[in-house]
Amino acid sequence: MKADVILKEFWQSNERFADLFNTVLFNGQTILHAESLLEADTDMSGLIRLKGYEKPLARTRDVVKKTAYGVDFVVCGLENQQRAHYAMPLRTLLYDGLGYLKEYRELTGKRRKESGKQTEEEFLSGLHREDRLHPILTLVVYYGENPWDGPLCLRDMITEMPKPIGDIFSDYRMNLVQICDSERYEFCNEEVRTVFEISRELQRGHVDYVLEQYKDKDVTEEILTVIGTILGSQQFIQPGKKRRSEHMQLCTALENWRQEEIKKGYSQGISEGISQGISQGISQGISQGISQGISQGISQGISQRNRTLATKWFADGRSTAEIALLLGLPEAEVREMLM
Repeated sequence: MKADVILKEFWQSNERFADLFNTVLFNGQTILHAESLLEADTDMSGLIRLKGYEKPLARTRDVVKKTAYGVDFVVCGLENQQRAHYAMPLRTLLYDGLGYLKEYRELTGKRRKESGKQTEEEFLSGLHREDRLHPILTLVVYYGENPWDGPLCLRDMITEMPKPIGDIFSDYRMNLVQICDSERYEFCNEEVRTVFEISRELQRGHVDYVLEQYKDKDVTEEILTVIGTILGSQQFIQPGKKRRSEHMQLCTALENWRQEEIKKGYSQGISEGISQGISQGISQGISQGISQGISQGISQGISQRNRTLATKWFADGRSTAEIALLLGLPEAEVREMLM
């Protein structure tokens, strides 16, 4: 199943959706009620019409829900981002604008069917003076390991403006929550809290912390799948493998992820070593240099990666014997790395 589908399905749950919005946008106040949320159309496509110009825009949102609030309703949209998008404020502005345009056209369509005389102003706009659109709230969820380095509002995307222009510029702020910087939020929904905490701590390499915090807790396969999707880990869960308990699923998933990270490290070390070796080899002579450079590069790359992993795990409290077992090296060699 594709990553975007897994994340969309996770947030389709009214309980998770409401808790996310209440915690991030409303400082923990219960503004959205799960039992009052209704599915809304995610298709925001529209036709932009100006004098002598028409432009169709096809846009689909990730998750959209509608809820009663007071005597009216609010539309809430959620956008999933696994990487920073440097035009995201403009993109959310477009989504919201198309949402307002869609409701405007629905409202004018109803007005046209009504009988009775219209004023010139009502005929011109298609609306009555008392007609109102409903608010749209958009929240962007960013799953990346590194902090968001893109713009947070429309002003951030605009070239530097002279003060007189900047003072009257109409800005548009984007609502953003980042997995990697989510300690401040106290989620009430256990599944949302689990996804955010485990994903965040594993992005930081804190495997032992996760095992300690969740040693007495069950984590379902659905939640593990979401976490694996956020981490970009194909081996976080091995489908079809029978396990005795949900706790064992977590332990197995963590071990799969750890081994996958080690393999990635080896691969990266070898790649960097080969690159450095080839570069050095070219300066010494194409034929001899490439041969020696690749050989030395692979060796140095693996050695450097082993040293990095050993140092990190030792700082996390692992014994030299355990590190030696994970790296497949003699314990004496591990001790020498750590000296």
